[in-house]
Amino acid sequence: MAHPTITFKYHYAISCINREKRKEVTQFFSYIEMINTKLKPVLPSLREKKRYLVFEVVSKEKINDAEQVSNAIWNASLQFLGQLGAAKAGIIVLNNKWDPKLQKGIMRVSHKHVDAVKAALIFADKIDNKDVIFRSLGVSGILRKAENRFLKAAA
Repeated sequence: MAHPTITFKYHYAISCINREKRKEVTQFFSYIEMINTKLKPVLPSLREKKRYLVFEVVSKEKINDAEQVSNAIWNASLQFLGQLGAAKAGIIVLNNKWDPKLQKGIMRVSHKHVDAVKAALIFADKIDNKDVIFRSLGVSGILRKAENRFLKAAA
């Protein structure tokens, strides 16, 4: 249902302008009404299935910046998988889950591309000109279980 204020403004605008401009105004206000309508949620069976991949960074020096780790993962995945493969994998590094003490983090990946992303992690060998090795610790379908099993188990 259209918002009453928008409907009033629409009718007022239509009455004030000539016929040539009415079509443009009508399209504009129909676009605004379309923006204000809420979309139905996607059914669970149609949603993208995701997995949480827990990884560890092995290095001589500690890496404190989660953004640098994220950039290294993205560069390695673009190098190995390409732009299309990286987009299909749906890689999202959860920067707020990076633990600088344990040098562990979590990333979200599409369920079909977990193995490809694990392979891409091999090619991430430098962070801020420091030699590193990425190690996959485990995969879970639920973020809380990934945290409890792999991040907090060693702490």
